[in-house]
Amino acid sequence: MSAHTSTGTGVAVDGVGMGTAVLFRGLVDDAGLFPPTGLPMAEALERHGNDLAGNDPVLTHRFLCPAGRLAELRDHLTFPIRLGLILDTPDVPPLDDVAVELVEVRQAPGETPGSVAERLAGRLPVDTRLFVEVPTGDHAYLASLPRDATGPGLKFRCGGVTAGAFPGAADLGALIAHCARHGVPFKATAGLHNAVRHFDPVLGVDRHGFLNLVLAVCAAVEDRDPVPVLKLTDVGELVRLAQAVPDDTATRARELLVSYGSCDTHTPIEDLVALGLIARRPPAVTTGTEEESV
Repeated sequence: MSAHTSTGTGVAVDGVGMGTAVLFRGLVDDAGLFPPTGLPMAEALERHGNDLAGNDPVLTHRFLCPAGRLAELRDHLTFPIRLGLILDTPDVPPLDDVAVELVEVRQAPGETPGSVAERLAGRLPVDTRLFVEVPTGDHAYLASLPRDATGPGLKFRCGGVTAGAFPGAADLGALIAHCARHGVPFKATAGLHNAVRHFDPVLGVDRHGFLNLVLAVCAAVEDRDPVPVLKLTDVGELVRLAQAVPDDTATRARELLVSYGSCDTHTPIEDLVALGLIARRPPAVTTGTEEESV
């Protein structure tokens, strides 16, 4: 297991192999500042502090923050955090006083992940990992994507606040297959609110499930088509597939899928508990503060 996907101790599982533990360890980044939750900075940090105390291994315990809100973050921060920086400013801000683990940036029209990496070369803290968000709708851009793990990682948007923000299974599957074929790590963001793919009647669109995503990566590293797995809505079949993932496949899949950002750090854990894929952890013992139950 790579150092980038392992956090804390293994996920407690009941009746399933260690491959299942690897699948969900260090899976969820804290994106509480982002829609639709959009917590105020103070509330987001308070929740993050509670999550840190709980130390659930499904969470990466990494806090995602836009570069444009770093001053606000500094004003409210009272404890050390591991930062994922969303670069939404024209220039890279001073980062000497924050522990930045990764930087995520959306490529501009006409750019490629490689040209973005060149533009930011020497401007990011040493050992910071770069992930470039690429479009998900036009397969022609696949030729411009990295073909090994030496360049930047990729970032895929799996949804948003409008129906048009959700890529189809074929589009998302093409990106996953590319990463598996060439060993390119990637992150995912947006829309992955629940474990299992389901129809959202408000937006009128099928939402991708984060369990579908994880298992689709497993399919891709075994040279199988990830698209049918992305489309699965049979809960029992998805659970069966998760429990049957070999340890080696799980490890290779999570070396590719670094994590995904979720504005809700509670629901992913609750979904996995409800599906029987992880065991509920006892609440952390605290003094003086009340913790969110996970």
